[in-house]
Amino acid sequence: MDKKAFGGLLREARRRSLLTLEGLAEASGVSVRAISDIERGHSLPRQSTLTELMDALELDEDERRRLLQSVTRTAAHATVPRQLPPDLAVFRSRESAVAAARGITGAATPHGRHLVVSAIGGMAGVGKTALAVHWAHQVADRFPDGQLYVNLRGFEASERPLDPGEALGGFLRALGVPSGDIPASTERRSDLFKEKTASRQLIAVLDNAADAEQVRPLLPASAGCLTIVTSRNRLAGLVAAEGAFVISLDVWTPQEALEALAARIGEERCRAEPDAAAELVELCGFLPLAVAVVGAQLSAAPRMRLRLAARELKESRPRLDAFAADDQRADVRAVFSWSYRALTDETARFFRHLCLHPGPSATAEAAASLAGREMPAARRCLRELTSASLLARDADGRYVLHDLVRDYGGELAAEEQDDRVGAQARLLDYLRHNAHLANRHSSRLGPEPAEEPLEGIVHVAIDSREEALDWFRQEEPAVGPVLQSLGDPRLLRVRGACAREWIAYNVIVGRWAEEVPAARIGLEAALALGDLVATVRSRSNLTRALLETGHTDEVDEQIEVILGELPRVPLELRARIVCEIGFFRIRQGRFTEALEHPRRALELYRMARSREGVASTLSNIGWVLAHTGAYEEAIATCEEALPLLRAVGDLQFQAGAWDAIGYAQQGLGDLDAAIAGYERSLRLWEELHDDYNRADVLDHLASAQLEQGRGEQARANWSLAADLLDALRVRRAAEMRAKAETLPLRGTEATADGRR
Repeated sequence: MDKKAFGGLLREARRRSLLTLEGLAEASGVSVRAISDIERGHSLPRQSTLTELMDALELDEDERRRLLQSVTRTAAHATVPRQLPPDLAVFRSRESAVAAARGITGAATPHGRHLVVSAIGGMAGVGKTALAVHWAHQVADRFPDGQLYVNLRGFEASERPLDPGEALGGFLRALGVPSGDIPASTERRSDLFKEKTASRQLIAVLDNAADAEQVRPLLPASAGCLTIVTSRNRLAGLVAAEGAFVISLDVWTPQEALEALAARIGEERCRAEPDAAAELVELCGFLPLAVAVVGAQLSAAPRMRLRLAARELKESRPRLDAFAADDQRADVRAVFSWSYRALTDETARFFRHLCLHPGPSATAEAAASLAGREMPAARRCLRELTSASLLARDADGRYVLHDLVRDYGGELAAEEQDDRVGAQARLLDYLRHNAHLANRHSSRLGPEPAEEPLEGIVHVAIDSREEALDWFRQEEPAVGPVLQSLGDPRLLRVRGACAREWIAYNVIVGRWAEEVPAARIGLEAALALGDLVATVRSRSNLTRALLETGHTDEVDEQIEVILGELPRVPLELRARIVCEIGFFRIRQGRFTEALEHPRRALELYRMARSREGVASTLSNIGWVLAHTGAYEEAIATCEEALPLLRAVGDLQFQAGAWDAIGYAQQGLGDLDAAIAGYERSLRLWEELHDDYNRADVLDHLASAQLEQGRGEQARANWSLAADLLDALRVRRAAEMRAKAETLPLRGTEATADGRR
């Protein structure tokens, strides 16, 4: 689908809602020009902009899904990262800071030097992020290779600072590096990041940094890049070692604060009560965040006298004195409490639950699950909180709480004696249950055993692999902090189950560095609960993650423990784990043992009378035999497996068996039989929409065609394999393309051996 087609869908939705362009602009807060550009196919909306439009149109869940899917497909081929959050609709004051920023940016040229700028201030809410994002938007056209953004969570009371390695993983994926090719260590990720940015002109906004050491691995290498760092620390190390420029932000001057308040509630209202307006901004401590909250509330109450608002604000108790300004007049808790009291009872309860979310951001579905609310009610609450400036949106449409707001809401939840553990259990089970649903479409590993979900969690409609991966990507930033921080013993069972359910996604995208701590959490929970089945599953997951991250010293120890535990688990699970151990031995290069384990698994499946297990394991054995040179035995084993696989309807292992037969026939020199096997395998992978394995078989097919002298067909299949792997962001795409490009042209004799 192209931009014009998507624009047509949005226009039809607007007309069905009986809204003009102006009406939709007023209801959504998106400008008429922006909506018109989208409808005419000139641009695509950001995730957050699209959500605002869908909310204003009051679309039902099916219509929302159609629009989200269409814009995702249309934007799928974008290669330049655009991670900046939206610029503030009302950005006032800071003239001197903006002027300084423009002057500094002027030094960033393709032939200049890399600029590091630290925008710092004395307290939260002073507007560091707002300035950084506004500045980046103002100069984005000078940096054509895109913008990167990350919240480093350096000063969030309920969060540990973000590990630089995790931030680098997000940056590398945004720059097109396949997840499976991202190194495990922070040092190697930083080296790869510098390599990937060496010839680029881009902006990196590193928001809310804890210290210079957290920032250094994230600095791009290219001259002409601009890095904007915000922090409550002064980051003197960056100034000394990297020559960073410094833009110091203090609270607003009284005049700047008054101008900002007037921009939100109207100049006439401030002129009518000048003393009360001045008292209001003084009670806000001239803190931009506090002034924004007061302005939003006064906008929602246009008849309220400013004198009354100032009196209520002055009398509000208790206060967030820990975050007060030096003169003790910046009473942020008073501002938040006044804003909180203006909420409806339903939204106030929703807010208290939302503040229990430990991640950097929350999706609407996760927020609804925390509060135990259905989606229509949740969306109403989220709109009210956003309008009250208690909540913001990131570029992907997720909801972001300022750290002070989160602290305030957490205090309220404790005071109101809300069911904290129940809400946290719902959040964990939301992530577990929907991962289970998504794994039915996205993973060959298969989901964990089904469990009844807790009452009150949102069930996401997931009907395809694309939808499954989209859901995983939306929740990916949250699952790590959720698993690591929700450590109440009463959450052990659901926490461990959630960790085990996410292994399938981590395998798909190569999140091995993130899987190691998740697998340890799953294992610790299983051991504490005395659940042997979950213990064996978790230990196997951990072993795979350790292998993939190079921690080989622990692998043999884990395998020995697993082998000791296996006699006490059910037969079918025992067989599955034995097969997995065979895979581990292949990765270790111990092929004799690799063949012994699936053969033992075959015996176990036969003892368990599992037709599916016997069939799939025979296919596995045939594949291992083919790749160890036992070609005739491999063909016989796969031919034994195929009728069993057809009987149980297992297309995946049928495709694998035909690929192994083709590989073995090619090894024996029967190229016609090899090509026939590969083509049968390809048809099955196409039916399964499995592009990764399809590319693998295309590679085998092309090598056989090249041996026959059919160079043009080989070239076409290697090119197709490269295209498929490119779309999946897999590094081997370059290998496939190199094979295609090095073939001789039509009419010349093929002499290269294309087999791997």
